[in-house]
Amino acid sequence: MALKIKKISDAYEMKVFTENGEYFGDVDDGVLTLNKVFGWKVKATKNSFLDKILGGAKGVIVPHQFVRSMGDIVIISKAAIPTYEEKEGNNEEG
Repeated sequence: MALKIKKISDAYEMKVFTENGEYFGDVDDGVLTLNKVFGWKVKATKNSFLDKILGGAKGVIVPHQFVRSMGDIVIISKAAIPTYEEKEGNNEEG
């Protein structure tokens, strides 16, 4: 089996989706450490999942270990999705 080599720049602007098929954002850049891909900067584009949960932030770095597949699009594990809780009223006692 031949090793397939691609340029990191080939991934720029790729659409990123979760395993559940939800649009997550677009690849903005790759993050390298010791000549290996550490992760991917994913920007929060309009109407993406990231745009909805990040508010004013521009994006996140998704560790490469959470990438399930890369082809025409990128599919990431649901473990890479930032969790958040909607703010509820002050529930502290006392």
